[in-house]
Amino acid sequence: MSVLVIPDMTIGLALSPQDRIDTMVQLAREAREAGLHSVWFGQTFSYDSPSLAAIVGREVPGLHVGTAAVPIFGRHPLLLASQAQTAQAATGGRYHLGLALGVKTLTEAGFGIPYERPVLLLREFLTALRQLVETGSADFHGELLTATTPLPAAVPGAEPPVPLLVAAMGPQALRVAGELADGILPNLAGPRALAEHIVPALTAAAEAAGRPAPRVVAVVPGVVTADVEAMREKATEALAIYERVPSYRRAIELSGATRAADLAVIGDEETVAAEVRRYREAGATEVLFTWTDLGGEADRRRTWKLLGELATD
Repeated sequence: MSVLVIPDMTIGLALSPQDRIDTMVQLAREAREAGLHSVWFGQTFSYDSPSLAAIVGREVPGLHVGTAAVPIFGRHPLLLASQAQTAQAATGGRYHLGLALGVKTLTEAGFGIPYERPVLLLREFLTALRQLVETGSADFHGELLTATTPLPAAVPGAEPPVPLLVAAMGPQALRVAGELADGILPNLAGPRALAEHIVPALTAAAEAAGRPAPRVVAVVPGVVTADVEAMREKATEALAIYERVPSYRRAIELSGATRAADLAVIGDEETVAAEVRRYREAGATEVLFTWTDLGGEADRRRTWKLLGELATD
């Protein structure tokens, strides 16, 4: 075992699904060969991320794959359960489904539906979805959605039940996630926000509901590089979009930061390793690095090499 390994810490990557599928598969192979535990794909308006994860997971044995995260507006638990269970069966039980509330402007512009009562929708969506992935059936009638199964909804080989995680950071979403999900995917929430606000709220909700301690998969932008100043400038430009979203803005402020780029982990191997340890000490059970390609190919490979050395598989 490498002396760099951080005990009880799995480390994965978030890959932006914008290349050809063959390219995504090759990158996933590289990640696995580097020693990384998982690769996750975001969901926008292009690739269907559960399908992409299923393909990648089937092509790369031993690699866990996930979606981080599918917005629930414009989707239905029955359809998403089918996608998730299919991915779970295709990968031999290595798929993880992340859900998100999404962004109001994108939801309303893209789907033409009002972004209303998101926390209640999350609660109802998770309740129905858990029934589906655990039993293959549902009989749920809520205020905002109905999910019943006049025909069987189980997918043969979709075992164990697909883990359900939520991109939750606010108090209400954390309460719902603690009660109904298997974990969370906080993005741009630094060690201070995790330790003082997010992990305590999540853990308390899970304990009150009689559920096991949830996973905390911290999504962290980071690059190992020699040119820290130039990389920080690139991160400032690339991450600025998050500063206009209230949930991210709050997480950034609770982390003691001013800009999203302040939370990017940028520096040499020693610097990045120390930051990963800070996330572990703050309560993260896993760290998911994103934006690792911000500095180009050489820095990306250098970053993946270090993360693979740090990871506990």
